[in-house]
Amino acid sequence: MARGLFRYNLGDLQTRILPGSRGYVAQLNIQRGAEKRKPQEILSIKQEFNAAQFNFNEINPEEIIFEMLNDTEGDTASPGSGRRQQPSRMVVLVNVSPLEFGHCLFVPDPSRCLPQVLTQFTIHAGIESVLLSSDTGFRVGFNSLGAFASVNHLHLHGYYMDHELKIESVRGKPLVPEKGFYRLLDFPVGFLFYTESEEVEEVARAICEVTDFLVDGNIAHNLFLTRGCSPFEHTQDKKNPGCSRKGVRICVWPRKSCFGAKEDSAFNVALCELAGHLPFKNKKDYELSTEKDVMDVIQKYVLPDGEIHSLEQQLTRLLMDF
Repeated sequence: MARGLFRYNLGDLQTRILPGSRGYVAQLNIQRGAEKRKPQEILSIKQEFNAAQFNFNEINPEEIIFEMLNDTEGDTASPGSGRRQQPSRMVVLVNVSPLEFGHCLFVPDPSRCLPQVLTQFTIHAGIESVLLSSDTGFRVGFNSLGAFASVNHLHLHGYYMDHELKIESVRGKPLVPEKGFYRLLDFPVGFLFYTESEEVEEVARAICEVTDFLVDGNIAHNLFLTRGCSPFEHTQDKKNPGCSRKGVRICVWPRKSCFGAKEDSAFNVALCELAGHLPFKNKKDYELSTEKDVMDVIQKYVLPDGEIHSLEQQLTRLLMDF
């Protein structure tokens, strides 16, 4: 903060757990809503990178925290394969408009000028970052274009939050369990991947197949990566109500697209809100919102049951053939 890198001093955020079965974690962050960089105009999920708009090649070099390098060749496209060659360098930056402690951005080789479309390397690096962290409160997430991404330059968000979320322990319906793929049955409905350290590369590849399918279908989506228990783990044992959280859960929410300016609501429905972490923009909504109020806002962006069911069938076939 003393070096002038942040737009505001985050301080200790007021936090409360909303009464109800979902355990929503509400936080008051007025400054982020008022002082963060104005979002770019996004018109399409497949919008190309535009060097004339803000991108992470323009940042103050002091905003770079460190870099991560991939020392394997397993994710590099071979000549003539038709796949875009993957970067192997990940730059970690401070987020100048933080939503929580340690809020950072993971940017795969900024000089490649990749649009906000996930790659296998990016997903893999996100999963490994959660596994490598000694703090189980470290989370990583992604907003696609049309799902409240503010900058069309490929990046993930990472941050710390000292509260467990229900999404870390809810059970999932097996779809293609050998690929770590499940259906999230609780609100908001979506899909879930689970991995421990041994299968990271295979699961990252499967997730990329799913997100590529969503992009090809012009379906906006959010991802949230967090420590969590196996979807099969029973967590309602009265003698052991918690879960081991020994693996990483990757939640994928296909959702309704939202283009143009971000609406003036109590909170935006993006990666952390779908997971149950709610950064509120104003004190009144923070103090008065109920679980039902939150669900009503989120419901506006959730795909209809019929579309989710159709996606479940299509994605299951995709990963069974993959």
